[in-house]
Amino acid sequence: MAKKPEIKEEDLEGFKYFKVLEPFIKKLRSIGTERDRAGNRKLFFDQYGSLILLYYFNPIVSSLRGIQQAGELKKVQRVLKCSRASLGSLSEATQVFDAEVLKEVIEELAGKVEPLAEGRNLKGLEGLTAVDGSLLPALPKMAWALWMNEKNRAAKMHLVFEVLRGVPRKVSVTEGNAGEAKQLRELLEPGRLYVTDRGYTEYLLFEKIVEMGSSFICRLRGNLKWNVIEERPLNAEAEAVGIQRDCVLRLGSKREGTLMKTPLRVVEVRTGKIDAKGNPEILQLATDRMDLDAELVALAYRYRWTVELYFRWFKCILGCRHLLSESKNGLEIQIYIGLIASLLISLWTGRKPTKRTLEMICHYLSGWADEEELLAHIDRLKTHDA
Repeated sequence: MAKKPEIKEEDLEGFKYFKVLEPFIKKLRSIGTERDRAGNRKLFFDQYGSLILLYYFNPIVSSLRGIQQAGELKKVQRVLKCSRASLGSLSEATQVFDAEVLKEVIEELAGKVEPLAEGRNLKGLEGLTAVDGSLLPALPKMAWALWMNEKNRAAKMHLVFEVLRGVPRKVSVTEGNAGEAKQLRELLEPGRLYVTDRGYTEYLLFEKIVEMGSSFICRLRGNLKWNVIEERPLNAEAEAVGIQRDCVLRLGSKREGTLMKTPLRVVEVRTGKIDAKGNPEILQLATDRMDLDAELVALAYRYRWTVELYFRWFKCILGCRHLLSESKNGLEIQIYIGLIASLLISLWTGRKPTKRTLEMICHYLSGWADEEELLAHIDRLKTHDA
C-alpha cells in the first residue's frame, strides 16, 4: 500500500468551531484535572475531545495515527493548548475519560439550536421527537459488541431526535442486539411527543411514557389483540390523506392478563403500497393523544423518517464509520463528539446539516471560498426553505 502523505497545517480546517465550544472545553479540562492525582498527565479530556473533533472536520485525518500526527503540528497545539500526544496516550484516553460527560454537552448545544422554518409551521406537534436505533459494524475481537455471532459484531446507537429543531437530543450506545424499547425507557423526559416504529411496541413502555408526562405515536405490529371502545368519525381532510379508520380501544387481552390500563387511539392509514402478500399496506398508529386530528397523527409518523435521514448523514457524510477505539467507552466518545460536530454546523448555519452545506463550510475553512460566498450559500438555503 502507498504510504499516506504527512498532514500539514494548511491541510487542516474547522478551528473556528473551537471558540463556540470554549465553555464546554473548560468543563472537560476540570474533569481531566480531577483524575490526574499523580500530577503527571499531559493529555487531558478537553484536548483529546478537541483532537477527535478535528478528525470530523478534516477528511485527511482518517485514523488514530493521523490524529496523533496532526497533534504534532504547532498550530494544532496552539489552538487546542496541548503538547504532542503519543499513540499510547491517545489509546489510553479511551479508558481514562468518561464518555457520559459529553451527553451534557450534546443536550446544552441542542438547546441552543433554533426551530427550523418547517418546524415552526407544524402547529399541534410541539415536542415531536423521533426515536430509533442504528447499527455500527464492529470488529470480531470487540467481545462486548454482541450481535449475530462471534464473527459478526456490531454496536448500536440509540438516538432521540428533536424533529422541529432537526438535532439529536439524547443518545446512548449499546451492543448490537440490545433492546430498543429498554433504551428509550432510560432516555425518557417530560413534554415530548415520541414517534416510533414497530420495534418499540411494548405496553410497559407506553405506560411509562404517559407516566413521565409525555405522549407517543407508535406503529403497531400486526399480531396484537385489542377491544374497541369507540369508532370516531372521519372528516374530509383525514380521508384525503388515506386515513380509513380512527378508533379508541384497549390494547391486550384481559383473559391473558395483558390488558393496558390506559385507553389508546388507533389511526389506520393507507400508504398506497402493496405488502408482501399482495394486499394494500395499512399502517396502524397507536397514540394516547385523543385531541390530535387524525391527519396530524399520520403526519407526525411521516416525520419519523427524519431520524433515519440523520443516521445517513452521520455515518455516510460526516464520516463516523472508521472506529478509533475497540472499547465501548472509546466508541461512545467518538460517537458523542461526532454529534457535537453536527450540532456545531447547525448552530452556525441555522438549519439541519447537509452534504452541500458541509462541503461549502470546508471550502470556506480551507480558503477556497470567502465569507461572503458562504453566507450567500446559507441565504439561498433559507430562501429555499421559505
